Amino acid sequence: MGTAADLPTGPRRETMVVDSGLGRERGGEARGGVDGGACRSLHGKRRARDRGPVRWPAGLAERVGGGAGRAGARGLLEPAGPADLGLARGRNPLPFGEDDATLALDLASRAAVSIDHARWYQNQRRAAENFQRSLLPRKPSQRPGLDIACRYQPASTICGIGGDWYDAIALSDDRTALVIGDVMGSGSGAAAAMGQLRTATRTLAALDLDPAAVLWHLDRITGELEQRFATCTYAVYDPRRACCHVAVAGHLPPVLIPAGGAPRLLDLPTGAPLGVGSVPFETTRLRIEPGDGLLLYTDGLVETRSHSLDAQLATLLGLLARPPGPLEETCDHLLDALRSPDEPDDVALLLTRAGRT
Repeated sequence: MGTAADLPTGPRRETMVVDSGLGRERGGEARGGVDGGACRSLHGKRRARDRGPVRWPAGLAERVGGGAGRAGARGLLEPAGPADLGLARGRNPLPFGEDDATLALDLASRAAVSIDHARWYQNQRRAAENFQRSLLPRKPSQRPGLDIACRYQPASTICGIGGDWYDAIALSDDRTALVIGDVMGSGSGAAAAMGQLRTATRTLAALDLDPAAVLWHLDRITGELEQRFATCTYAVYDPRRACCHVAVAGHLPPVLIPAGGAPRLLDLPTGAPLGVGSVPFETTRLRIEPGDGLLLYTDGLVETRSHSLDAQLATLLGLLARPPGPLEETCDHLLDALRSPDEPDDVALLLTRAGRT
């Protein structure tokens, strides 16, 4: 609130402070002693306390003491303490009455409820975000022949979390498994299902299975979860052979960013979301040259309420067509350009660039 100043000298001004937490009010004068009859509590007991000079934020004292404040101000709010609602009357010398006390207590009670709700919202959101991030991997370590950057951004809703996840898993022979997924739904249930699927994906990756086989097993696992559907892209990059094997389960297509060409959406067999069952998945082999980039992302990056999906995908390609910069800066730039603060869905990004082995 800034610095404080004493209430200007002049006629006696009546003050009252209501403790919103305890439901009581304290009365007295802004200057001099205390009038025990200045305020009557709601319980019928007179209460007086010498509060000393009333303290006001800088600038407010001038408005109260002169000009428009002296001419028209009948009652003003005073920040009397962390749990208090203070009221002061500048022109009327009469003590506060029972109706004034009732009104002040009602205002204080409503303010207390609003503050309590705001604190509850902040605590719930903070706990949800911590829970979500605990299920995601820490920043993936750099792999041979591959630079990696990743981002996760929660939704703007009260819960703030969903089922989006990313992963980069070290495999044998310098290979790296790249994973992006999205459990349908939101809240702690979707986040818990995401944690289960991420753990299952890491277990299956250690078996050195083909990407289509990994998705087939994940499809069976997803069907047994409470959140029964998810989308996923699973890719294995081999720097020694300069290739990448990719399989998709109902997910948005990855973006290939050639070192000497325009970014493009990969035309891959889409497959069905995990949990549908009885739908085969296909593995596609891609050529990845040194300097080429690959972007895996969830729908929260491009699906908005104000733009069509095609328009957002075109914007995404336009952003990636700029001269390549650091991967971390590119991730931040994509989120800033494509996301608004009030988006109702979370988003995960996994951006890679092939180097030399």
